[in-house]
Amino acid sequence: MIFEPISQTAPIHADEHGARAKCLQRLIRLDMPVPDTVALPFEAVRKLASGAEFDLNEMLDHFGELPLVSVRPSAQTSDWGGPGTVLNIGMNPQSVEKLAKKTGKAAAEALYLRFIQSYAIDVARLDAEEFPPSQTIKEALAAYEIEVEEPFPTDVSVQLSEVLRSMARAWEGTSARLLRQAKGAPADAGLGLLVQRMAFGLGQGESGSGVIQFVNAETGEPQITGRYLSQSQGREALAEADRAIYLTKDERGSSLEEREPETFAALIEQGARCRFGLREEMQIEFTLEDGELSMIDALRVPRGAFANLRIAVDLANDDVIPTDHALLRVEPQALTELLHPRVDPDAPREILATGIAASPGAATGKIVFSATAAQTAAAQGEACILVRAETSTEDIRGMHEALGVLTERGGITSHAAVIARGLGVPCVVGASSINVSMKDKTVELETGEILGAGDVITLDGAAGQALRGAVATLPAALNDYFTTFMGWAETAADIGVRANVDSEGEAEVARRFGADGIGLCRTEHMFFEDDRLTVMREMIFADETSDRTQALARLLPMQRNDFKELFRVMDGKPVCIRLFDPPLHEFLPSSKNGVRKLAEAMDLPVSKVNARVESLTEFNPMLGLRGVRLGVTVPEIYEMQARAIFEATVECKAEGIHAAPEIMIPLVSVMREVEVIQARIEAMAAAVHVESGVEFDYKLGVMVETPRAALRSGDIAKHAGFISFGTNDLTQMTYGLSRDDAGRFMGAYVAQNVYPEDPFHTLDVEGVGELLSLGCERARSESEGITLSICGEHAGNPDSIAYCRSLGMNYVSCSPYRVPGSRLAAAQLAVRDKGIRKEKRSISNSFRKAVELIKR
Repeated sequence: MIFEPISQTAPIHADEHGARAKCLQRLIRLDMPVPDTVALPFEAVRKLASGAEFDLNEMLDHFGELPLVSVRPSAQTSDWGGPGTVLNIGMNPQSVEKLAKKTGKAAAEALYLRFIQSYAIDVARLDAEEFPPSQTIKEALAAYEIEVEEPFPTDVSVQLSEVLRSMARAWEGTSARLLRQAKGAPADAGLGLLVQRMAFGLGQGESGSGVIQFVNAETGEPQITGRYLSQSQGREALAEADRAIYLTKDERGSSLEEREPETFAALIEQGARCRFGLREEMQIEFTLEDGELSMIDALRVPRGAFANLRIAVDLANDDVIPTDHALLRVEPQALTELLHPRVDPDAPREILATGIAASPGAATGKIVFSATAAQTAAAQGEACILVRAETSTEDIRGMHEALGVLTERGGITSHAAVIARGLGVPCVVGASSINVSMKDKTVELETGEILGAGDVITLDGAAGQALRGAVATLPAALNDYFTTFMGWAETAADIGVRANVDSEGEAEVARRFGADGIGLCRTEHMFFEDDRLTVMREMIFADETSDRTQALARLLPMQRNDFKELFRVMDGKPVCIRLFDPPLHEFLPSSKNGVRKLAEAMDLPVSKVNARVESLTEFNPMLGLRGVRLGVTVPEIYEMQARAIFEATVECKAEGIHAAPEIMIPLVSVMREVEVIQARIEAMAAAVHVESGVEFDYKLGVMVETPRAALRSGDIAKHAGFISFGTNDLTQMTYGLSRDDAGRFMGAYVAQNVYPEDPFHTLDVEGVGELLSLGCERARSESEGITLSICGEHAGNPDSIAYCRSLGMNYVSCSPYRVPGSRLAAAQLAVRDKGIRKEKRSISNSFRKAVELIKR
């Protein structure tokens, strides 16, 4: 059989034997006391799963006469998990007799019984109820023989062969494959298996097993934690907390530090050696056997997003890893957990249901019951909470779009919990007091009350609660570690990151998160406030130019103040303002009741309001009179906005605020559209300059959202200081897809590989990407120094950022809360391109520093 004894020089590789195998080799290279271990590569495990037979005698010879071993999984990445560890393989009457001389008869027989029960349940897949803890060896053997119709195997080679085959097949099973795919593993990910000499934690002297780690898993701060259980093996020290003792001295009573000070000191030194040698915070599994210390395993400390970031910063600050390496330790998506708000503890709350707090954060939204409904809601800009009895792989796309997930069933490692933590969205699972009916699309509460689709709830992921209605939340608490880390990211990144904002508040968030400026301000969102909506509608109903101008004059000071506040917040950073884009009908009511209210407010007959609404109705409004077309045919709107921008710039200059306005023309298709609008904006800039006597600068650019504009970017660049590709609309027009409706079938398309990914979520490099490539190339051919960027939702996707960077774009612009993740993604791309810096450091000094840090 193919196997490799793990030694300092053995050819052990994570992509052949798994991460755990490589980790053990590194421990051995650090002269840590690791029991003899052999590694089975992925290839051998696949053959075992397919039914191949192997002679194990050569492997068993490695462990001597009457060997006793354990088998542990070793996936390529430890986060992908694997089958559970099986201990005490080789136990039979002969080994019991031999072991009893060392541990005593009772302890040896207890190990044998435990192995029989473990083998029966985990390997032979028998019912656990047939093997209760109170069983005797004789009873367990009899129960096994009745169920399997053959005696319990006593040959160690048979036991080991069946254990290896069982673990191999478990890895290849559907459930295991789906679970690891949910964690980011490919469907064909390999598994290695490790056969290790047993270190029992049993003996006449001080013996036991334990786990130790040197950081707090929630906060990342230095802290020695763990448990030790005398006369035990494996992770019983964690499982049997009522009998285990803690490692350090405190008010809780006896500790390993008091009982075995020399062993405790050795663990501290080994922990420091492990931290420095593996360049990571590790959780160490150890055993004591008659006072002799063995290191059984070392796993990366499980941690939340905040702890992971702090650990990365501390490792870099302690010269264990370079700062560039620290940047690669944090996933861009994981930063969302640090940024999301939490429920205000002082806010009134009505608890509808309580479950397991599976993923932190707070979110408010309307209830939806399917992935399709979640995608549709997200496409329409509606916040939603996905509610399911339990989730499956079919729900993953809906979970990407929902702001939170609530399930009736499930535990902390359930599908919903694992996926939600990966996405960084709040999640409450196992809310058993509710009854979710997928057929009726309802949620029945414990009180008998029924909630349906569209009802608003708030999830408190930290408390594991579903709350009625919209509950007040507090912003994320960011600290010096986050600031330090993002400072490193900003230094490393070689492509800018701006934010899409529509208000002063969003601009404040963007500035706090380190945005390089505003890459897209959608001015139409400013007109939906009640006081402005009425004036906007008066402008729409105006029949004469003079009447429209008069209505717009009332909007002018409002817009001027809007822009002034954005300039004030960004103070010197560029603010790119997109001129009015949507069709005018969006500002008019669609219901009869809404029409009546508008008629009453404007003192007009309902018939006239209906007539105006009908006159603005289009068969396909998103391809109709909107964007630059509106600016050409109703010029007063753009003229008002340009004046507001320039007057705000003048006022800021007078107040010592540096304004850097950029004006962007939307939905351009032909060069002549740009020429027309450019002439009018330049005329307005000249007029404001003459009126104020103040010199000011601005940039004029184009938002490329149509395939024709992308293809003719060379022409457009002659009249533009910048081009920003609006990939949302560009994707819609390239595919001929409505983003609002695609959610109804997108899941089926991706599931059947019609599309490799949702093109609105991940940039389509082959189609839309080619338009971007041609657009960039042709724009630069006419204007070498032109600024190029994207400002769609793709700007928050790491893969899309990589493509934009490869095209040499100057920046990407995404929503404010995605700025840190996009910045980190950009930094990681730059770091990987140049390779992690090889920083010189003193091994002895760094090691001594690590020991002192742990002791403190």
